[in-house]
Amino acid sequence: MIIRIMGEGQLRLDETAVEELNKLDGALELAVEQNDEASFSSALRALLTKARAVGTALPADAIEPSELILPREGATIGEVRDLLADGGLIPG
Repeated sequence: MIIRIMGEGQLRLDETAVEELNKLDGALELAVEQNDEASFSSALRALLTKARAVGTALPADAIEPSELILPREGATIGEVRDLLADGGLIPG
């Protein structure tokens, strides 16, 4: 599975990592729903950190179709709320 972190690049993830990322996505969604800045910041950081840890970066010149798009580091609650409008960042 290929994911993109906005403004950063693409990562190749093993399908087994999606479940763990989905849990972190749930925490991020909850923080957005509750408009909780502190929880939002830590949830976003945890999601991106885990994605980077379990993913393998694709070369900068590689352009693959991304199955998932994660918000950029430092994204606002409003920006992530817009991304979540389609049912979450990570399907499943």
